[in-house]
Amino acid sequence: MIRCLCGKVLVVASSQCGKVGADMKEEKKRPTIKQLPAHERPRERLIQGGDERLTDAELLGIIIRDGTINYSAVDIAKEILSKYSDFRNLSSVSIRELCKIDGIGPARAAQIKAALAIAKRFSATSIKPGQQFKCSSDIYNHFHEQLLGKKQEVFLAVLLDNKNRIIKIESDVSAGSLTSSIVHPREAFKAAIKESAASVIFVHNHPSGDPEPSKEDIQITNRLVEAGNIVGIKILDHIIIGNERYVSFKDRGLMS
Repeated sequence: MIRCLCGKVLVVASSQCGKVGADMKEEKKRPTIKQLPAHERPRERLIQGGDERLTDAELLGIIIRDGTINYSAVDIAKEILSKYSDFRNLSSVSIRELCKIDGIGPARAAQIKAALAIAKRFSATSIKPGQQFKCSSDIYNHFHEQLLGKKQEVFLAVLLDNKNRIIKIESDVSAGSLTSSIVHPREAFKAAIKESAASVIFVHNHPSGDPEPSKEDIQITNRLVEAGNIVGIKILDHIIIGNERYVSFKDRGLMS
């Protein structure tokens, strides 16, 4: 009898422990976005009232779409923004690094990168062949989103005709190391000669965010000006783009 009674007690105790454990698991599980009332779901709120009332995390959560067992898509978005501060910093994060975040795999990382790429292209001013850059700020406004967040120096060339109208933007002049870009006059003028350009504007970024020209920048620019004089292609300006700032060699009086 005692054994039976003890056995029964043990069975009951085990059953109760299992029930408590299940309850604890249920408490740990946070409601998914689909389980929220319609007026609290980010996507429905976006459809009904626009994006103005949604937080950055809620907008990012819509892109992520699905959460995990314990965290909603918005929870994951909050974690991402907590780590990288804002969308600007997030845009420079690689897919491999994004995949280190719990709940983010290659597919979701690609969705995030694609959305940020669209935003970057949308914010860039549209420029077409035949149009003109009126001043150095026009050049900065066109290229700064494209070059922002680059971890290497990228050297571009804007090819112009004899009326300073854009023929083509050559984006593959040079890509350097983390600290400097190696630009050879032969490569810098290759596309300009091929397109019969009358003049060129060179543009490159400083990954550090500080656009102040280095001694190397000045030396390279002087070499390019000399090479341009030889081949009959004038360099109108050299623009260095940093974080929210730029330096124009022409505006600074640095063009020799």
